[in-house]
Amino acid sequence: MPEGSHRFTVGAIRCTVLADGYAANPAPWVFPNAGAQELERAIASRRLPRGEVIIPYTCLLIESGREAVLVDTGAGAAGTTSGAIRARLEMAGLRPRDVDTVVLTHCHPDHIGGTVSACGRPAFPEARYVLAEAEAEFWLGPHRALDGLRLPDEVKRTMHRTSRDCLAALRFHLEPIDRECQIAPGLRAIPAPGHTPGHLALLIESEGQRLLNIGDAAVHPLHLEQPEWENGFDLEAGTALRTRRDLLDRAVRERMHVMAFHFPFPSVGRVAPRAEGGWCWTPGW
Repeated sequence: MPEGSHRFTVGAIRCTVLADGYAANPAPWVFPNAGAQELERAIASRRLPRGEVIIPYTCLLIESGREAVLVDTGAGAAGTTSGAIRARLEMAGLRPRDVDTVVLTHCHPDHIGGTVSACGRPAFPEARYVLAEAEAEFWLGPHRALDGLRLPDEVKRTMHRTSRDCLAALRFHLEPIDRECQIAPGLRAIPAPGHTPGHLALLIESEGQRLLNIGDAAVHPLHLEQPEWENGFDLEAGTALRTRRDLLDRAVRERMHVMAFHFPFPSVGRVAPRAEGGWCWTPGW
């Protein structure tokens, strides 16, 4: 596969992780309730840059039977390093019109920005765009308060504007869902609220193998090791922490692989309980 793509199979289902740039966020945005000294030690122990956290964007192409499903679309023109998803799909042998379904785990700009082309039209013109009904209602409704986010007001305004504009461009292509359901053969959407009101996780299952895509239920491996560390991008921190625990406990209990949109490329691995609490992350399929 070309650089920036990673292919593997879940039973009979072919999956391809597609990189779409990254963001460098201030550490307090990503770990707002972590103690300063404890956070500095954790970052230093991993030889990571001090003061900022690199957050990759990794989308997932699922080819199940004759259906091509793209999970999230990257930031598109909304990001300074993004916009490569359509090119990466073409390198994987798919044109934009070959995508049958786009699943949006939620409507933050780094997930929905790539849904719309430079001319303001759906980037995947033949696709249905699946998202939670609660997510669509939140961003399109009259009350989109983002007070729960521990982020600067300008970041919140950008999130509002990008999400609203993308959803407006997709209005005739949206297919909202209101419960756990099958999206395509071997692919189920699972409500996973907290990060946003309608945040979704996805379960891919075939021939006894399973992959749980947790979206943004955790955005860095440190959120696994320190399960009480919140994410400043979570709208409802308490609900998000419970959702994270539920998803990861299920992954351990049912021996699933896990994918997380913002984990280091290729964003797929295993989780296991730590004796001191939380979970450890081992990358790879």
